[in-house]
Amino acid sequence: MHVIARMRDILSLLPSAPDFRRMPRRILAGVCCVFSFAAAHAACPPSAIASLEKPGMGVRNGVDRGVLWRIERDGRTSWLYGTIHVGRGDWVRPGPTIQKALAQSDTLALELDLRDEATARAMARPADPELLARMLSGERARRLERQNSEACVPPGTLSKLQPILQVTALAGLAGRADGLYPEFGVDETLAVSARNSSKPIVALENAAEQIKVLTGESEAEEAEQVDAALDELESGKLRGQLKELADVWARSDAARLASYPQWCDCLKTSAEQRLMKRLLDDRNPNLADGIERLHAGGKGVFAAVGALHMIGPQGLPALMAARGFTVTPVLTNAQAQTAQPMPALAAPSPAPRAVRGGKAVKGQRGQAAQKGGKSTKAAPAARGAKAPAKASAKAAAPAAKGKVRR
Repeated sequence: MHVIARMRDILSLLPSAPDFRRMPRRILAGVCCVFSFAAAHAACPPSAIASLEKPGMGVRNGVDRGVLWRIERDGRTSWLYGTIHVGRGDWVRPGPTIQKALAQSDTLALELDLRDEATARAMARPADPELLARMLSGERARRLERQNSEACVPPGTLSKLQPILQVTALAGLAGRADGLYPEFGVDETLAVSARNSSKPIVALENAAEQIKVLTGESEAEEAEQVDAALDELESGKLRGQLKELADVWARSDAARLASYPQWCDCLKTSAEQRLMKRLLDDRNPNLADGIERLHAGGKGVFAAVGALHMIGPQGLPALMAARGFTVTPVLTNAQAQTAQPMPALAAPSPAPRAVRGGKAVKGQRGQAAQKGGKSTKAAPAARGAKAPAKASAKAAAPAAKGKVRR
C-alpha cells in the first residue's frame, strides 16, 4: 500500500496544525503554530520553525516549483496546478509564474478547504470505539504505538481517529528528517495567499467523500492497508518515497512524475492497485466536473490538487482536453526550468527630508520627486527588482512561450 497520495487531508487532524490564516501576508514569516511535540527531546526532528533557522534556509523569495498547465475555453483562462501536501520552509512563497497565474484567477479551487469548520469537524470525528477495539489490538496496536513514539507524537494524540487515518497522519511526519513538513504543504500556502487577497476558495470534494475513499470498502481491507502502511513506516520505505516525490515535484519534472507507477514500488499487489485507482483515477472525473463547472460559470479557476492527479490518460490535463479545453504545459519541463528567485524585498526608504521650492533635497530616495511638474524616473532599486522576476517567469515556462498570459 502507498499512502503519500492522501496525506494532506489527514495531516490537518493533528492537534497543533498551523493556523495559516494568522500568518503575515508577505511570506508567512510569522509561522507560530507548529507540531510542538516534534522537538520534545533531542532524538526528535526539529519543529517546522526550528528548521527555518538552518544555514541557507530562507522563505523570502519565491521560486517556481511544481507542475502547471494553462487551460482555455470560451475565451477564458484557467489553470491546473499539481501540488504536494508537505513542503520545505523555502517553498512557502509561490514562484513568480505561480503567483501571476493565481493573481489572474477569480477563484482558488482545492480538493478540500481544510479551514472550513464543517470540513474540519467531519475529518476529526472520532471513529467507532468498537471498531478501534477490534482493529487496533495485539501486535498491530503495539506496532502503531512504537511508530507514534518514534514520530514524537504523545500517547493518545491520534488514538480516537479512524485507524487508516492514524497511520496516514504518521506518514505525513516521516519526511521531517529530510526537511519536509506538513506545515509547509503547498495547498495550504496557496490558500493563505488567496485569503490575503480576498480571493474565494472552493472545495472540489467534501469530507465524507474523502473519508469513504480513505477507509476502503470493508473493515478487512482497511486492516490490510494499516498493516501495509506500518510495514512502510518501519522499513523506512515510505520516507524514501516521499523524498523522491518531493524532489520530482520541486524540479517540475512532469515526465518523471508520469512514470510514478514504475518507480514508486507501491503497486505490487492487487490491493495496492485498487487503492491507487480509488485515490486517483476514480476521483479525477469529479474533480474535472468541478473545475469545468466553475469555468463555465464565468470564473477563471486556479485548480490546485495533488500532483499525482495530473498524470496518465485519466489525469486532469487529459480529461480537460477531452472536454474541449485547449491545454498548454507551462511548468512541466525539468531540463528547461531555470527559474530564478525573486529579488529580496527592498529595505524601507528613510524618512524624506523637507522639500524646498518644489524639489526633493538630497537623500530623498525612492520618492516620486517633482521637477518642473514631471515625475522623475523610478529609483534604480525598483528597476533592478523587476527584471529578474520577468526573466524567471520566461525561463520557467518554455512550453507556454515564455510567459503567463494576462
